[in-house]
Amino acid sequence: MIVQATVMVKGDQALINREISDLFAFIEESPTAFHAVESVRRRLLHAGFTELLEGGEWDLQPCGRYFVKRNGSSLISFILPDGEVRGFHMAASHTDSPAFKIKSCPEIRAENIYVKLNTEKYGGMILSTWLDRPLSIAGRVFCEGEDGRICSRLINFDRDLLVIPNLAIHMNPELNKGFSYNPQVDMLPVFSDKIESTLRGLIAKEFSLPNDKILSEELFVYVRQGGCVIGEKGQWILAPRLDDLQCVYASMEGMLLAEPKEYLALSAFFDNEEVGSSTRQGADSTFLDDVIQRICAAISLTGTEQKHLLSRSFLISADNAHALHPNHPEKADITNRPVLNGGIVIKQHGSQKYTTDGYSHAVLVKLCKEAGVEYQTYCNRSDILGGSTLGNISAAHVSVPAADIGFAQLAMHSAVETAGREDVWQGVRLFQTYWSK
Repeated sequence: MIVQATVMVKGDQALINREISDLFAFIEESPTAFHAVESVRRRLLHAGFTELLEGGEWDLQPCGRYFVKRNGSSLISFILPDGEVRGFHMAASHTDSPAFKIKSCPEIRAENIYVKLNTEKYGGMILSTWLDRPLSIAGRVFCEGEDGRICSRLINFDRDLLVIPNLAIHMNPELNKGFSYNPQVDMLPVFSDKIESTLRGLIAKEFSLPNDKILSEELFVYVRQGGCVIGEKGQWILAPRLDDLQCVYASMEGMLLAEPKEYLALSAFFDNEEVGSSTRQGADSTFLDDVIQRICAAISLTGTEQKHLLSRSFLISADNAHALHPNHPEKADITNRPVLNGGIVIKQHGSQKYTTDGYSHAVLVKLCKEAGVEYQTYCNRSDILGGSTLGNISAAHVSVPAADIGFAQLAMHSAVETAGREDVWQGVRLFQTYWSK
């Protein structure tokens, strides 16, 4: 195993404990991308950031702290330095995680006894991990207001509401020899034992609205399990949606602690990475480029000056990475085998599924050394294709040197995932250092 050594600045254990508790609270507040953005928004406002509107005027001041949302599920925050802007130091992570999305007209009556909900997969999921767990529903609802306008409201049934029951081993004795779950048959959550019950009726009751005032819903099933610390010495964390709320949290906290000197600090939180990013709020949209152009216009830069700034800019794409698996070490690359609590993972791919190249790798190594955090490298096995992430998609719209990083984790895309307790603190410190230049 190759793990590059650095001189690591050890984090205060009390500080790390607070970070982990805060991370768990953030994840619990963020059952959907809409809630994740609202959680980020609240924390930014509390820290003195000003909310901007895409349809409004932008009056930006030196040292100003700002953010702008799109679709309620993506957000870009940024801080201007005190003097002349030398370039942009950017990062991107994503707010969405694999889940079950609830279809329209979802009620399915079974045997005149149960009411199930019709759902579909959102992203690549390990289906079996969702069985026999307490689940609930969250998302947003569009209603007709008193003035006749359409208004959007977040909703979270913050209680144990659903279950997807397994079939007993007696009725499927070959289950443990391998079973292919059919998402339209095996993975439907049970909602009620009252045949007249409807999800819209429950929503109307939650909002104290008549049913006909509810126009549409965008709802997801989510896992109710909270985060916890596990391991012989409490060295690991177990929680839902670590991919990619762990990176969202670390970059958000790093920005709250940053004090930019020459470079404009910018953090983009995109939606829909798990389904390809090709939406108006995804990394494959104009959102990042639009914000950069608005910033440049607000600080009176010409198009040529904007290009000069971008030539001196950098992008970190932050999305979690696969750790060496204790039961399947053969799935890891021969020499690049990240471990939990091993520090920042710098991701590489010969076919450029990750955007890291020789130059951007060197930038990240130098940054880790400056921040006093550990780093390690990840490559896929040469006979395993692997996935892709935000880096190349974002860099295609804003073409700057870029690198892909993440935190090492086990069971990516499971209903709950495992990561290293120390790595969160290292990520916060990395981003704080990156944005304090």
